Amino acid sequence: MKTRISTRVLLGFLSVLILIPLSTIADEVKQKSDFDYAAFSQVYFEAWKGTQQPNATAQDLENYLSLLTDDIGYQHLPWSDDDSRQPDGKAALRKGMTYYLASHDEYSATLTNSAFGHNVIMIEFDTVSKGTHPDNGKVIQHDNSSFEVLEIENGKVSVIRHYSQ
Repeated sequence: MKTRISTRVLLGFLSVLILIPLSTIADEVKQKSDFDYAAFSQVYFEAWKGTQQPNATAQDLENYLSLLTDDIGYQHLPWSDDDSRQPDGKAALRKGMTYYLASHDEYSATLTNSAFGHNVIMIEFDTVSKGTHPDNGKVIQHDNSSFEVLEIENGKVSVIRHYSQ
């Protein structure tokens, strides 16, 4: 009788030890499947638009950057073909975007298409802008379509591949 109780207790204990890791794995899978790609796509796009407005502020930039990993990889074809993630990726993006912050006199963008799955979001948008280039003071105008592929890791963008004319 004493052995049966000990065996039952031991088996019960082992069952709990086995179930704990399985429940942890199930929780992780549930969290990944709970990611709302559609909502994140809209939040990302609105935050990006905020950085391009004529009255864009450093806070608008930080709102956008908060959606990115610290080691973000950024590729803007055809000008940059390197999408490798760097430890200072967000800091480099912050520096570059700060230089151009509020350089538009006019800016509008419309999200025209999006798709997502398997930790990837694709957005397509039309942009119309006018402003003064900070390097040479020349007026620049754009009326084009852009396409971005965003890789998602732990709820943040880890790689951006930007395609535009």
